[in-house]
Amino acid sequence: MIRRNVTGMVQRALSDTPVVLLNGARQTGKTTLAQAIADPLGARYFTLDDSATLALASADPQGFILNLRGPVVLDEIQKVPALFPAIKLSVDRDRCPGRFLLTGSASVLTLPRLAESLVGRMEVIPLFPFSAGERTGVREGFVARLFGGSWSGTREEKGRSEGDDLPSRLVCGGYPEATRRGSADRRAAWFASYISTLLQRDVRDLARVEALHALPNLLKILAARSSGLLNLSDVGRDAGLPHTTLTRYLGLLEAVFLVHRLPAWSANLGQRLVKAPKLHFVDTGLACHLVGAGAGRLAGDRQLLGRFLETFVVGELRKQASWSEQGVTLHHFRAASGLEADVILEQASGSVAAVEVKASTSVGAADFTALRALRDQLGARFQAGVMLYLGDRAVPSGDKLWLLPLPSLWAP
Repeated sequence: MIRRNVTGMVQRALSDTPVVLLNGARQTGKTTLAQAIADPLGARYFTLDDSATLALASADPQGFILNLRGPVVLDEIQKVPALFPAIKLSVDRDRCPGRFLLTGSASVLTLPRLAESLVGRMEVIPLFPFSAGERTGVREGFVARLFGGSWSGTREEKGRSEGDDLPSRLVCGGYPEATRRGSADRRAAWFASYISTLLQRDVRDLARVEALHALPNLLKILAARSSGLLNLSDVGRDAGLPHTTLTRYLGLLEAVFLVHRLPAWSANLGQRLVKAPKLHFVDTGLACHLVGAGAGRLAGDRQLLGRFLETFVVGELRKQASWSEQGVTLHHFRAASGLEADVILEQASGSVAAVEVKASTSVGAADFTALRALRDQLGARFQAGVMLYLGDRAVPSGDKLWLLPLPSLWAP
């Protein structure tokens, strides 16, 4: 079993919180991780994917929870939202830490009455597909170094270029089952089955409507736009969907963790909500499958490679942020002047770091324009600016600015 880097965070949450929800897409390893954590505790395991368990929990949620003793794992909790009020009543009688470890394959924001049911009683921890570090047994330290100044004094160092196998890394993605498939055709078969099952079962359950036939085409359109600014008017026109329908469908795709929006960042807090977000797929393997791009096509199409490389880096940073103790939020930056940075990372303290991605082995001084502008604008708030590229040397590029090989992203 591959150790998940979020394991320690789940264990710490169980030590002082009555209810912990492990939330993420299907087939990311939630059940495996929940059982690995709960088995030493002697926890009982129930899955709501089982029809008999689902029927009993749906018919009498309070009775179902009332009969549970000791620590319990409830898998796929989103299938019976009525269990949340029942769990609340049980926890209010006994607030012992670690009583319930829940897993869910739909965003908690879509679950009715969750906010009022378990506020102050539950911690939500996201679980993503495998990170690059997890696949090699490494707990990545990139985000911590961004805010810790660990690159100070670094001289030019020989690194390891990732240019040759980068396309293969992107088309493989991080879903555990996809990473185990040894050939492109078998991986494609898994992705096709995954999308079909997700749309026909989970999305339909959330939507409670039948007219979801436009979703497969919408997914392909969105995959082709991954890492781009989200323009709902353009997407709606290409997909042939009215604005209200598109907005709803996009919310459903986010709810089952297929896509996510990276919000805009501005030094002016009031400006952030009015700027367009960027759209990213949660997994590059799935996005590549949807546009029909194999490793060979990515290697020969630098524009497409650049798009999915940016989505990959954003995804890796989101994964690292999910187990970071630093409380980091992610945004993108785009100024009216045209300056832009792929990722802005911000701590609750106001400290900021920025990451740019370059799908090239060579980088010029002009490529650091946005990072320099952010550094100069933010002053002491600015901790580091990093340009990730496909070359093999780490080079300091000015005060608080660094040029780093892509593998630095998943270094310990």
